[in-house]
Amino acid sequence: MAGVVRRRIVPFATDHTAQGDIMSMQHPDPSQQQPSSFGPPPAGSAPGGATPSGPQPPYGQQPPYGQAPQGWAPQPPAPEKRKNWFARHKVLTGLGALVGISIVGASLGGGDESTVADDGVTVVEETAADAPADEGGSADEEVAAEEPEAADLPGLGDPVRDGKFEFTVTELEDDVKQIGDDFLNEKAQGRFLLVHVTVENIGDEAQYFDGDSQELVDTKGRTHSADTGAAIYLDDSNSFLNEINPGNSVEGVVVFDLPKKATPATLELHDSMFSDGVEVAVE
Repeated sequence: MAGVVRRRIVPFATDHTAQGDIMSMQHPDPSQQQPSSFGPPPAGSAPGGATPSGPQPPYGQQPPYGQAPQGWAPQPPAPEKRKNWFARHKVLTGLGALVGISIVGASLGGGDESTVADDGVTVVEETAADAPADEGGSADEEVAAEEPEAADLPGLGDPVRDGKFEFTVTELEDDVKQIGDDFLNEKAQGRFLLVHVTVENIGDEAQYFDGDSQELVDTKGRTHSADTGAAIYLDDSNSFLNEINPGNSVEGVVVFDLPKKATPATLELHDSMFSDGVEVAVE
């Protein structure tokens, strides 16, 4: 039996309009852009329905870091807090404070000027120079009364102590012109004063006696240091770094080079250059 051939009959539209529609569906017009479910959205549209105000970057391209996308203006920064006048003018504020302090100090200062009290009474302040002479004497007399007189201090032959040493000034040789012999000697700039002193170690350890640590004060209050360079020309000075054991004593000579018209007042004897010292009257 011969094979059976089946045929499908497609109705053919007789209407020209329907036929044209069928043809347009089979062959679309290439000039018309068809929407696609894939790819970037059409230009001019923004996500969420927002409409940008300017051109947009191509799809997939992001703006540089820190730069706002085109079409959206960046949010303006918050305005800075305005500093007060004093914070902005620190130099003027400091100068004004100094001027104010100076004015207050000048107004509070004393002197011979009169000051007015709160009740309207004028108060006149007197200085020590304006005070009458019979109301207590001058300031120099008060200072002199407070200072100890030479008669109140220990003198020649009186033992005094400072630190580990006990000193006894035994003799003074004044107005010496030269120390040493004819070949090795030292001449005074003014005059030499030779102080003979006995030094005893009253401590528990050996201690060095140094004549350079001793001082002399004249009647004008001037302090004179010892002349150890001249003392080395003496045979028995014993005043240059002489070590004294506990309980022992030495007899030394301390030399001072004084002006010709200077008058010795007191000696300041020290067991070392760091001690407070003790005074002995030599007038």
